[in-house]
Amino acid sequence: MEIPRENGNSYVIDDDHHSSLIFLGTGCSSAVPNCMCLIQPSNPPCAVCSQSLSIPPELNPNYRCNTSLLIDYCNGDGGHKYILIDVGKTFREQVLRWFTHHKIPRVDSIILTHEHADAVLGLDDIRAIQPFSPTNDIAPTSIYLSQYAMESIEVKFPYLVQKKLKEGQEVRRVAQLEWKTIKEDCEEAFVTSGLQFVPLPVMHGEDYVSLGFLFGEKSRVAYVSDVSRFLPNTEHVISKSGAGQLDLLILDTLYRTGSHNTHFCFPQTLEAIKRICPKQALLVGMTHEFDHHKDNEFLAEWSRREGIPVQLARDGLRIPIQL
Repeated sequence: MEIPRENGNSYVIDDDHHSSLIFLGTGCSSAVPNCMCLIQPSNPPCAVCSQSLSIPPELNPNYRCNTSLLIDYCNGDGGHKYILIDVGKTFREQVLRWFTHHKIPRVDSIILTHEHADAVLGLDDIRAIQPFSPTNDIAPTSIYLSQYAMESIEVKFPYLVQKKLKEGQEVRRVAQLEWKTIKEDCEEAFVTSGLQFVPLPVMHGEDYVSLGFLFGEKSRVAYVSDVSRFLPNTEHVISKSGAGQLDLLILDTLYRTGSHNTHFCFPQTLEAIKRICPKQALLVGMTHEFDHHKDNEFLAEWSRREGIPVQLARDGLRIPIQL
């Protein structure tokens, strides 16, 4: 498996007999373009954000929705299952743009990294990709999350969690979800839609644990979208010097320079990649400080020097992979 090189505005389209990873979003919580750059433009204006007004989003790699990954898993009998990681504020937009583009017919199961807005506020829109039933008489979609996230969801979305109507309460059409709590523990793997996942607890600020996930047998993939510090056991599980080299690391990087209290920024991301030493890496979670083409030129040189191919991912990118 190799990270595909971009050719104009084309994307890698997989055939019907292989798995693939589809990047539904690669941006930060506020997404890109940054609204303030458009309503109160600087002088000179922000090049990345102002570009969004003149180039259609599907042709603009600097247009970024909330970070989210769709795993198109082709199992042994040739059937496909679609596993969604995170359902953020921009989920409906991602469905309209990328489900249609890549001909994704449904979501079979959902995994949440944590319960922040950019990971869960699209949960209400799951009903739009479920079969229509005014009485909610459909099979629910399984959704996996930590106990802490579950408790937060119960407050944010009580109508998505409750199973029994109170006396006199009207039936309303809502997303049908089956909640399954998982442990924040690298030793507690779980299986959904036929694919095994290993939780990867990481610090997302020193007062908060978010989850990444390790998956794949033929190719080992680690997805870590929200991290400010790796826990030693988690890093061991995914590092070449620990439990084994990854085929692909998908990793958080918020700002181009400096540091942040709850996310890796570019310098910390590249240092982590050197420590973990995957065969390849793709970066997600970027703000408008990143210019896709310019920074991928920088990363091409960094990759040659360090011997680890690294690029910024982009919304809509599809990676063929054997899982």
